[in-house]
Amino acid sequence: MGSFLNKMERKFGRYAIPNLTLYIIGTYILGYVIQLTSRYVLGYLLLDPNAILHGQVWRLVSWVLIPPGSLDLLTILVLWFYYSIGATLERTWGTFRYNVYIFSGILFTIIGAFVLYGISYVTGGAAFAAETSRLYSVAFSTYYISLSIILGFAITYPDMQVLLMFLIPIKIKWMGILYVAYIVYDMIKLGWGYRVVIISSLLNVLIYFLSTRNLNRVNPKEIHRRQAYRQQTRRPAGVTKHKCAICGRTELDSPELEFRFCSKCQGNYEYCQEHLFTHEHKK
Repeated sequence: MGSFLNKMERKFGRYAIPNLTLYIIGTYILGYVIQLTSRYVLGYLLLDPNAILHGQVWRLVSWVLIPPGSLDLLTILVLWFYYSIGATLERTWGTFRYNVYIFSGILFTIIGAFVLYGISYVTGGAAFAAETSRLYSVAFSTYYISLSIILGFAITYPDMQVLLMFLIPIKIKWMGILYVAYIVYDMIKLGWGYRVVIISSLLNVLIYFLSTRNLNRVNPKEIHRRQAYRQQTRRPAGVTKHKCAICGRTELDSPELEFRFCSKCQGNYEYCQEHLFTHEHKK
């Protein structure tokens, strides 16, 4: 995965959008403006595959204008938090990889909407598919784009401490685990349609997580290699690591004994703590 992205970056890296998080926040702001001025317009921006297939193709991109929640002071603080961690991820991963992460999340969300529409069409017909498409169009939103930024940050900087609700210090990995637990709860509690929504919308996080794990350690060949190495380096029974050149005692005779090499003796002579300073130096 890493080598593939490296090749893609060399070829298309110049087209990456710098400071992408700022543009994401900008779409949210525009969405809030529409929400406050012309609320009914939001209904024509949702990701509705049935409407798209009937000519409303702008919905393929307009849904990213739908903001996550209503506008209030807490939302403003949360958006500032999104921007700070998003900018940090872009600096860490690089502009191109961060672009791939965000845009793949958008693409998977669109694909998931059409997969859900297709399943509904096959199982219930055109009318059922149209109703399902309309019903779940609100669920396919930028909420999961924002969530993917937090989860990506938690994977990259698990031990970084942040302020939960801007008051409680907590490591970001625990916040990520709480989000994952909440997602799993929703997948169990809600219907199959929402499972499609959640899985498709956060598929970019899963791909990133798998691509950054060292999965070679669970490879059967690697496990066998490590076992063979341990067997080869295992010290035979009765063979000691330390032995005093005077009294001949080893760590097996007295585990409390400490052993040191003498820097004044010519050769590698090791002595126990009782004879280290009292022995006659070897010349």
